[in-house]
Amino acid sequence: MSRKRQTAITRTKLDGTVLVRTYGITFSETYVSKPHVHDWDQLTYATQGVLTVKTADGIWVVPPHRAVWVPAGVEHTEVFSGPVAARSLYFVPELSKFDRRQCTGMNVSPLLRELILEAIAIGKLDNAIPEQRRLTGVLLDQFDGFASIPLQLKSPSDPRAVRVAALLQADPSSSETLAKISKQAGASKRTIERLFRAEAGVSFQQWRQRLRLTHALRLLAAGQSVTSVALEVGYSSTSAFIAMFRRELHTTPRRIGMKQSNQIAAEDMRFERG
Repeated sequence: MSRKRQTAITRTKLDGTVLVRTYGITFSETYVSKPHVHDWDQLTYATQGVLTVKTADGIWVVPPHRAVWVPAGVEHTEVFSGPVAARSLYFVPELSKFDRRQCTGMNVSPLLRELILEAIAIGKLDNAIPEQRRLTGVLLDQFDGFASIPLQLKSPSDPRAVRVAALLQADPSSSETLAKISKQAGASKRTIERLFRAEAGVSFQQWRQRLRLTHALRLLAAGQSVTSVALEVGYSSTSAFIAMFRRELHTTPRRIGMKQSNQIAAEDMRFERG
């Protein structure tokens, strides 16, 4: 497994006048981290491949050119569905105006993307250095324009809904009706619908579609064809799968699955110069 990285972030609450630290990594194949916690707020941008962040509250899937915000103190596991290139910024807690205390998947503007890559090339942003202080300010200003992406799978907590979620996760392509799945979980259809809305924040059908979408993203990142992915996530028609994909992510499965080696190589050169 190939890795390219900068020196890992020192996990201390304060680091002198440094307000932003950086960390970049490239995997040639799928890699799963151990559960861990950061003392600083983390923003990870996926330049290639798909990143999945798992916490006790749910799952966040980050396709290429999106990002995920992980607040300080939140235990999480990261799954890099390779090949993956990820670039992370770590902020002193409460430095950012974007002060959400839960994970959030986000779209990344072209300007923010360049700011992230520039910070990675520098290595860290020190408030005592005027140029870096100004870069930090511009970077933080971009958080006001963050748009969240609908790729969160919040976990239900009721044991019956948990069983339903586990059945779906074991086979995202399943076409079983909610009535039949609910019966297997020991509950009525109406009860499961109520539990998903109350605990997962979306309807059962919306949760099921997001599950299929997140599973599809990982398969596409691994290099599977659009047709095979459509079948594996339960669509009998490739066109129907593409239409759903466009509606949810405003892009096509083919673009997600494309290898962007030239762009990644250029970004890695910038990253290594730092």
